[in-house]
Amino acid sequence: MENYLSIFFFLLASYSVIANDSIQTLGTWMSSNKKTPWYYLATFASLGLILTVAYSWYAYDGDISYGRLAKIPYQPIQWYHGLAPLILILLTRIGIPVSTSFLILATFASSVVLESMLLKSIVGYALSAIVAYVFWVAISKVLDEKASIRDKNKEWWKRLQWISTGFLWWSWLTHDVANISVFLPRQISFTMLILILVFFTGTIFFIFREGGGKIQKIVLSKTNTKYVRSATIIDFVYALILFFFKEYNSIPMSTTWVFIGLLTGREMAITTLSKHRKWKKLFPMVSNDFGKLVLGMTVSVVIALGVNYIAK
Repeated sequence: MENYLSIFFFLLASYSVIANDSIQTLGTWMSSNKKTPWYYLATFASLGLILTVAYSWYAYDGDISYGRLAKIPYQPIQWYHGLAPLILILLTRIGIPVSTSFLILATFASSVVLESMLLKSIVGYALSAIVAYVFWVAISKVLDEKASIRDKNKEWWKRLQWISTGFLWWSWLTHDVANISVFLPRQISFTMLILILVFFTGTIFFIFREGGGKIQKIVLSKTNTKYVRSATIIDFVYALILFFFKEYNSIPMSTTWVFIGLLTGREMAITTLSKHRKWKKLFPMVSNDFGKLVLGMTVSVVIALGVNYIAK
């Protein structure tokens, strides 16, 4: 019974995590490539996912989480462990970008690990906001999305965007696959790996066919994210920040907090540089996004407390 629950909740978590978080990494790329058939984009994303997960399985002795679960040992799966992915699906469908790391891993991690995750995520939010602000102010004088791109530069920017998206997709997967594989033993067989990759690919194609769902609206609400140059720079900066935290230590963190922090810093920079845009229009947007993060955190804590109470 435990094995069936483990597989079922893994599949449930796979869809909920990818549907909620993948838009953070692929959303700007999707919005700036609307003229490209969705199945081409889905194929590119699927190939990147397959290579990334397969390499982790090979390099980490059957572990597809890149060692992120080293401090969260495997636990026998019970029915109450499925509450988190079920709630995540619900929140995703209504467009709330909650932290899947906290929502899923909170039911498995110890209080010490959770404290470390929270601290790392808060630092990630602050660092990404600062980096995005400074970076965007620095390049603002040489980048104007309202000005048309010269024909000879269009293809160059497009290729660069696909490269930055691939780098970001890989960086994100090295963090967030842990939120899915926590339901499985830390070492899986080759047959299980193949089945997982097939399911992951099917999930990616479904999400792309839907156009990203309601989470994509958050990306589109930000200034210029549909433009290829802005999308390329956002993805590249986001990927570098995730790569930094990946190398820093193996403690899981919320990539959602990093993503929202990045967009917050960028919007603040645009407001600072704009002669017509006022700060009072920015704060509702920032507070709304941050409020959703706090809501997700609150839900995660409540679920964790509830699961621990039931388990005892």
